[in-house]
Amino acid sequence: MERCRIALAEKGLPYEPLEQDLSNKGELLLRANPVHGKVPVLLHGGRPICESLVILHYLDEAFPEVAPAQLPSDPRARVHARFWADFADRKVFECGTRLWKLKDGEARARGEMVEALRALDAELGDKPYLAGEAFGFADLAVVE
Repeated sequence: MERCRIALAEKGLPYEPLEQDLSNKGELLLRANPVHGKVPVLLHGGRPICESLVILHYLDEAFPEVAPAQLPSDPRARVHARFWADFADRKVFECGTRLWKLKDGEARARGEMVEALRALDAELGDKPYLAGEAFGFADLAVVE
């Protein structure tokens, strides 16, 4: 959810946040995201866009004239940013969720988390951001 808030703020796009009680999901959320019933959901023009990484893609495509772009214009750099965004989503947050929820397999999950964070650190190296010189999609993916 924070990814989307940061992306909207970076682009200077106005929005109205509607907080949801996830233990008692409201009708609007269930109508907007009937498949997963999860947040975030961006309602734009009365239509829902679900899942944070999908929303980030949408913001770049729906508002290409609004800088900064979250994805680089170079196709190879875009693929690189998408790779690290997917890595953060699958490795860091999936592992973090397991650590938060589970007692069994905790040592394994901790080891996986350390490996994932080391991989991110190695990729970052001396660069200011994962995709290079500008804050963008891959960096937003690490935020959640």
